[in-house]
Amino acid sequence: MNPTHRHAGLQGIGFVVLATACFATLDTTTRHVSAGLSVLVALWFRYALQALITTVVVWPGRGRRVLRTEHPRFQLARGLLLFACSILAFLSLKYMPVGEFTAISLLSPLIITLLAAKMLKEKIRPLRWLLVLGGFIGTMVIIRPGSQHFDWTVILPLMLVGTNSGFQLLTSKMAKTEDPITTHFYTGWIGTGMATLLLPFVWEMPADWTVWLQLLLMGVLASIGHFLLILAYGRTPAATLTPYMYAQIGFAVLGGWLVFNHLPDQWTFVGMALVALCGAMGAWLTVRENRIAIQAPES
Repeated sequence: MNPTHRHAGLQGIGFVVLATACFATLDTTTRHVSAGLSVLVALWFRYALQALITTVVVWPGRGRRVLRTEHPRFQLARGLLLFACSILAFLSLKYMPVGEFTAISLLSPLIITLLAAKMLKEKIRPLRWLLVLGGFIGTMVIIRPGSQHFDWTVILPLMLVGTNSGFQLLTSKMAKTEDPITTHFYTGWIGTGMATLLLPFVWEMPADWTVWLQLLLMGVLASIGHFLLILAYGRTPAATLTPYMYAQIGFAVLGGWLVFNHLPDQWTFVGMALVALCGAMGAWLTVRENRIAIQAPES
């Protein structure tokens, strides 16, 4: 490998690991805030701050050029899908520990590679079927139907997996023609617009300055995390980066322990490890097959 390419690849990996730390911290903060504040109010602050920060950073250098897009309908659809993902994620985090939620939501890359292969009419290797099955088994170990760990709330992250898969497939299609900065810009403002429409029905004033501080932190973390992903994808193929996205599970477990004094039990750890292993191997297989560009899950 060319040394320049190797250096860029290592930079991309570093950026994506930092992004997963941002997203895990964002999820931990979201869970903490949602205990005492409406989920939709928290979501509005998250999107509005991200949109404002993105505009402040991007507009001086690009101006109206950042608005240019070949597929405005795709931009709208992507923004709406991510908004739906965000609602499901925020609701999930209101009821579920951060580590367990993260592990289930990271089942998406396995589903995405499977759906993409089907859409491309390519033959799916038995190993890929086994990896999807392994990821599904890992998820079942985490939620354990029929046990005290299973209730209606686990439906939320499973719905998120389906919604996020559609979102990522559309993102992969758009990546061929759309500027990622433009896409990020539209996504933030579309989410802000949707949340603003709902805000009058759910508005409540944050209780004290600590809640305001956490809301500000959510917006900053979302913006930094997504910018880090853009930097990572600009240096390293997305499929190469995907295995490192599973570092988010470790950061999420650490956040849950530090903030909520929660550690998953041994079987939940087994399920998380199985999801992470199958997901990472699926990404490695994609690299070898040079099939498609897998996009990382967004928060």
